[in-house]
Amino acid sequence: MREAFIFSSWRFRLRAPLARPLVCAGLVGSLVASMTGHAQAATCDDWPAYRAFVSRFVQQDGRVVDFSTPTQQTTSEGQSYGMFFALVANDRATFERLLRWTRANLSAGRFDGGDVKLPAWQWGKKPDGAYGVIDPNSAADSDLWIAYDLFEAGRLWREPAYTQLAYALVTQVEKQEVADLRGLGPMLLPGSQGFRNGATTRLNPSYLPLPLIRALAAQSPNGPWSRIADNAFKLVKTTAPLGFAPDWAAYRDGQFVVDPQTGDAGSYDAIRVYLWAGLAASADPLAKPWLAALHGMRDRIAQTGVPPEKVATTTGNAAGEGPIGFWGALLPYFRALGDTRAAGLAQTHLASLATPAPGAAQAARNQPVYYDEVLMLFGTASADGRYRFDENGRLVPRWENTCQSANARL
Repeated sequence: MREAFIFSSWRFRLRAPLARPLVCAGLVGSLVASMTGHAQAATCDDWPAYRAFVSRFVQQDGRVVDFSTPTQQTTSEGQSYGMFFALVANDRATFERLLRWTRANLSAGRFDGGDVKLPAWQWGKKPDGAYGVIDPNSAADSDLWIAYDLFEAGRLWREPAYTQLAYALVTQVEKQEVADLRGLGPMLLPGSQGFRNGATTRLNPSYLPLPLIRALAAQSPNGPWSRIADNAFKLVKTTAPLGFAPDWAAYRDGQFVVDPQTGDAGSYDAIRVYLWAGLAASADPLAKPWLAALHGMRDRIAQTGVPPEKVATTTGNAAGEGPIGFWGALLPYFRALGDTRAAGLAQTHLASLATPAPGAAQAARNQPVYYDEVLMLFGTASADGRYRFDENGRLVPRWENTCQSANARL
């Protein structure tokens, strides 16, 4: 097996399109109508953009498919995001399908309170044409999201089995994916294998959403999570000298340095750093400093009117125009900064895709792109008030207050 960090780098290069990513017009229309308030408030179990996402990307067996990749891959990331969206939608049936598929296919059936195998990050069509695990290494961000989904599902749906599984998963994350870095302390590694080479440890800033870390700190108070939150902020602040987050970074000889493999590029991974910062509760003591450390993206868009597809974080040199998903990811970031002009610009770009295009252009736009849709779903659902995180990282879904009963839809 090739070393895990090689696969992990390839994982995200797959997202970078040769041309501007295509977006499903129907899904975008649902997103924009919900976000801008042009549609009346949805009922407690009606989230059209989510239903469109499930119909296009989630198979009946609970597999989330990224059709834009040659392997027709499923990632633990996709499963974890799907579970989160199902929780926000109060859709326990889909949550269960996603969990069952993850257990059977990414964890080889070993995914219960008594025996947890960290999910393999990549599953899909292998070189011999068979479908199965392509890379068995774990992805720590996905493991955090799955644990978080389970903790919150256990609380919101009053299901102790979810909570028990979440504790078991967090225990394995702490054992296999957390390292004590000399001169820093505990830090989340990108996966269980392949990210430490001698004195150099590779890190991924987008794997560290502050609300999730806060929630794990509350659930596991004797664990490393409060210190990881502080160290994650140090990582983001130090590696964004001009206010731009990098896709990858490294820690060596007691300091954060440019990643030796991918350099100082900030692009398809890094866009999530701004998203997570925008979603953090304003009452969190790290929320405002975290946002302030990421001022570069706001400043650049104020100058150029578009987010760069790729930026060199140490020089500020930028190239390309980010795809539509970037606007979705940046919407909570602009709102958290109180930048109404930039938030309006994001909404305008998203709304422009809801306008039908004739002929071949319309057919092309009907081809869904997984990563863009995920970013837009996170961003627009937050802007629409469908969910938020409190200062302790707990999920506050709109359905908890608007439904006559908090019983999950089965």
